[in-house]
Amino acid sequence: MENLILELKEQIIEVLNLEGMTPEDIDENAPLFGDGLGLDSIDALELIVLMEKNYGIKLDDPNKGKVIFTSIKTMAEYIQENRK
Repeated sequence: MENLILELKEQIIEVLNLEGMTPEDIDENAPLFGDGLGLDSIDALELIVLMEKNYGIKLDDPNKGKVIFTSIKTMAEYIQENRK
């Protein structure tokens, strides 16, 4: 799980162009939206594409996204349970 969390951090930094950030700068338990990483709805779409492209996970229910994208740790747990 730790490898997946690190991998997600690296991918999020790259996909969202979070310049100057390193994986160590991101707390895996911090919120991705709002006070944590400060992502917005466009970033959420990028995360959905990332999960589909890299892990074969298609997010059919947008309401699930609120739970899945709570933090990097919740993303990793969801990917681990649903990876194809």
